[in-house]
Amino acid sequence: MTRRAFTFALGALGAYLGLGGPPRAAEGQQPALRRRIGVLLVLLSPEGKEAQAFRQGLRDAGYVEGRDVVIEWRAANGDYTRLPQLAADLVERKVDVIVADTTQATQAAQRATSTIPIVMAIVADPVGSGVVKSLAQPGGNVTGLSIMLAELSAKRLQLLKEAMPSLTRVAVLWNPPTAYHTKAVENLKTVAPSLSIELSLVSARTPAEIGPAFGAINRTRAEALYVVDCPPFFTHRTMLLKLAAQARLGVISGERPYADEGGLMAYGPSYEDQLRRSAQYVDKILKGAKPSSLPIEQPTKFTLVINLKTARLLGTTISESTMLRADEVIR
Repeated sequence: MTRRAFTFALGALGAYLGLGGPPRAAEGQQPALRRRIGVLLVLLSPEGKEAQAFRQGLRDAGYVEGRDVVIEWRAANGDYTRLPQLAADLVERKVDVIVADTTQATQAAQRATSTIPIVMAIVADPVGSGVVKSLAQPGGNVTGLSIMLAELSAKRLQLLKEAMPSLTRVAVLWNPPTAYHTKAVENLKTVAPSLSIELSLVSARTPAEIGPAFGAINRTRAEALYVVDCPPFFTHRTMLLKLAAQARLGVISGERPYADEGGLMAYGPSYEDQLRRSAQYVDKILKGAKPSSLPIEQPTKFTLVINLKTARLLGTTISESTMLRADEVIR
């Protein structure tokens, strides 16, 4: 046997017995170990623009879905009661990191695991809701992004007054058991007198209470409706906006879809941008960073959207100064 033939035969035998030698062709083509990312949603949808922004954030960080990472999507569609089981399912799947959209989703993930890193994407008040110890030093297994919901509530009321200078009565739809709603309402009460606005608080704790709440809203003779953002309101916004239109009330919210779908105004952080940035946290964690050492970031991009079509239907004139400040006007 020639030396070349002998070497080939020895290598083949070694590979067959697992004793080393050159790898077989099939083994050389095996992909690297894929990391598993769990995404827990109660406000957003896996098919929405925000989810696509998250995917784009992963691509920007160099990940290819299916090759480097697998995403496990779990969506509660506004139903809080489903969150514990969905979170437990992600833990059972042994994901490497969990991305949660809201406060409620983050808290459900926290109760399900104290070891798997959790990245919050659009949490209203991380410290006030007890999710983290502080923005600079989160501690534990949670980090991510805040949307400053309570802090921006006064700014939204100021924008509404600027848009409608003659405005004097505003109804506020809120959900009392939600901790950050209490803080948002306190901020609204603080700024309202300086704007010569009288606030009327109307609560709805469940989707079934939204309809009856409008009976109370109508009795206040309000000229506009301020919706304090939360998943149940967002999930049932079509009904909410229909009732507001029937009552001839312009709606302002922090969430853009309200303005897109018939509300008067929306001002707040871009959820697409928040989800894209949350992918950056995932990248850092997959590369070894500890959630406890990653500070909580606040929004960097805010959008003011005005629905001029709705303003015309309501017979409302939006001030020129507000129109000039708008990032987008729906005509």
